[in-house]
Amino acid sequence: MHPTKYYSPRLDRDLISTLYHTAKVCRVPMTMLASTFVREGLARLQESAAMESSILREEPPSFDPGGRKK
Repeated sequence: MHPTKYYSPRLDRDLISTLYHTAKVCRVPMTMLASTFVREGLARLQESAAMESSILREEPPSFDPGGRKK
């Protein structure tokens, strides 16, 4: 049986260097730091998407061309 293969995207070289030095300062493995950043970024995107979809579901205020208030 073959082990499952996962997609491993390559990060830009300048990100690798910054990630390496930041991980050293924080005294954590680069993979742990990168995983934290990706998790936090994805959570922000999901929150943003949830907010946008809830805004789209709101009904617009009714429009009265005569300018009368209801």
